[in-house]
Amino acid sequence: MNITAFGKMPDGSVVDCISLSAGSLTAKILTYGSVLQDLRLDGHSPSLVLGFDSLEHYLDHSPYFGATAGRCANRIGHGHLLLEGVEYQLDQNFLQRHHLHGGAMGIGKRLWKIEKANTERVTLSIKLADGEMGYPGNMDVEVTYRLLPAGVLDICFEATTDKTTLCNLAHHSYFNLSGRDSILDHRLRVEAASFTPVDDELIPTGEVRSVTGSIFDLRQFKDVGSIVHKQGIDHNFCLSDQRQSLRSVAFLESPSSAVSMTVRTTEPGLQIYDGARVAPPVPGLDGLHMKAYAGIALEPQIWPDAIHHSHFPQAVLHSDEVYKQRTQYIFSNKTGGLSS
Repeated sequence: MNITAFGKMPDGSVVDCISLSAGSLTAKILTYGSVLQDLRLDGHSPSLVLGFDSLEHYLDHSPYFGATAGRCANRIGHGHLLLEGVEYQLDQNFLQRHHLHGGAMGIGKRLWKIEKANTERVTLSIKLADGEMGYPGNMDVEVTYRLLPAGVLDICFEATTDKTTLCNLAHHSYFNLSGRDSILDHRLRVEAASFTPVDDELIPTGEVRSVTGSIFDLRQFKDVGSIVHKQGIDHNFCLSDQRQSLRSVAFLESPSSAVSMTVRTTEPGLQIYDGARVAPPVPGLDGLHMKAYAGIALEPQIWPDAIHHSHFPQAVLHSDEVYKQRTQYIFSNKTGGLSS
């Protein structure tokens, strides 16, 4: 384990970078946004995730590369909450009308504290004040990144609150398993029989629609390019109606590199974003020219805008509860891939 200074926040606070190594993986975690800045697999030179070499690029250009989104990930229509009979107005940082990823200063854009670290794992924490971004409740959040044998990146979240609030945390890496400037040739499979359609502003309509007969039927492998050329993806795929034990929910592979990834999670939903709007004006790690479809985000979480749809799994957290989420990304570069 190695901790080095990565840069300074505008107020002068130092952002640290924690380097981890175990098994076939190496990773770098930032205290800014608890960002997974870099992830490497033995036998495959390029980074498996999109990222930057400088803090300034994260501050100016990052669409949540590798960050923890929250305190409530994804979108909330009009940033409006009604909890226990009390109305709250959240920060409207998406289209200046809706709420996204905890607001303009959500935890993916804040400085976290290192609680403990060794060569294989690091635990970071952050404290959120009652009223921040409009949310009720003082909230304590922890995330632990661990590298496990057999190419496993293990991410565990915990959170508590002193007042009823929302809590929906999500890891927001953009994955690229080839090192090329596009993931359109990647192949994707998702264990979901339904998804949540969205309106023109990407807010769920409330419908839970079967994937059968649609471009979103990913129960068999499909090329990402064949999907996005017909229908862009920035949708929640319904894995279950409540949090479950850890299970495999999605699979991604690159035919050109033979690198594959399995996603395992406890969460009831998987937000998939094809990276269509990714276009930072600066290069990424390894000098990668990042443009549309440079990476794909696979974000386990509670279904978006659940507070406005009582039939969705809910993100409400009470003061006598502990929020817990566990997600794993498992990598292999064995010839043959997952679809063989």
